[in-house]
Amino acid sequence: MKKAHFLGLLFLYVAISFFLAATTPITPHEAKNLYDHASIVSLLMQWGSALIPGFLGLRIFFLLFAFLSLRIFYELSQQYFQRREDVYLSTSLFMFLPGILTATALANVGIIVLALVLFFVLLYEKKHYYVLPLIMLALFFIHEASIIFFVALFFYGITHKDKLLSIASAAFIFAFIYLAKGIEIGGRPSGHFLEIFGLYAAVFSPLLFLYFFYTMYRILLRGQKTLMWYISFTALAVSLLLSIRQKVYITDFAPYVMISTIAMVDVFMQSLRVRLPQFQKKYLRAFYVVIFVLVISVGAIVFHQALFYLSDKNARHFAARIYKPYELVKELKKNGTECYDAKGRTALQLRYYGIPPCHTN
Repeated sequence: MKKAHFLGLLFLYVAISFFLAATTPITPHEAKNLYDHASIVSLLMQWGSALIPGFLGLRIFFLLFAFLSLRIFYELSQQYFQRREDVYLSTSLFMFLPGILTATALANVGIIVLALVLFFVLLYEKKHYYVLPLIMLALFFIHEASIIFFVALFFYGITHKDKLLSIASAAFIFAFIYLAKGIEIGGRPSGHFLEIFGLYAAVFSPLLFLYFFYTMYRILLRGQKTLMWYISFTALAVSLLLSIRQKVYITDFAPYVMISTIAMVDVFMQSLRVRLPQFQKKYLRAFYVVIFVLVISVGAIVFHQALFYLSDKNARHFAARIYKPYELVKELKKNGTECYDAKGRTALQLRYYGIPPCHTN
């Protein structure tokens, strides 16, 4: 990939991110976070709203974290690739992953976690160890599911004989256990295994996730197991194992899984370049098909509002929980109605729009 193409894609990514952040109504999850005053997400949303009115203000700090993540990922790619075009390709794939694009445009803790994890890996690869304890401490307090991250660090430290990393990660794991923090484990076998594959397919795009799964498996068998691979593979394996017994929240695992876009590009380029040009054609055709499907997935995100209004607005549509409360508020205000009784997160969405419940318990 040429630099001019990369810069064009970067401009497009920034434009799409600001467009989605400024035009997408508040989601149920964002509404819940906004009024959960004990969380860092709520604090950043309130600060942003005080600085900038509207939906963009809610999400401005998360946009900044997303752009920071992209900058760190670019630096990290340079640690793994000697060719500049490979750096451009891996960074372009990363920023247009559906999961990254969605996390960029919405207020969520995942984009903060992603930036911290990438920063940790970058500093570790550059042997700048003095800041790492602070990043580990931040992840411990910010993200309940970061126990996955510490388990991965522990396995990596044991395997590569890094005593300090092993001891530090083990200390955090014991702290999770002692404080009863982390991912809730329970339930009975209930058939969520296929569901988690569907969620990962949505986060990566279907064909790209299949290649990601192949990359993780190939490196497990005979590839170089980097710290990045340990983090992604551990998160993937734990999520698949848990899905056998319980419902898995993809937001708990996605920040740790998606960082291995670099590994996918590395494996593909190694497979491509060891072959003569006449034997590279089938690999390039497969690549173009994967990119085509990725473009369709990105298009569905960018034009999700238009697609929703063009549809029959079925309650099962993924955007219904975002746009139906928004449309309801416009109708209520048009009729001069100042309150409305709703349940659950819908009530919180209406509260954000200035429509309180008529009856309070």
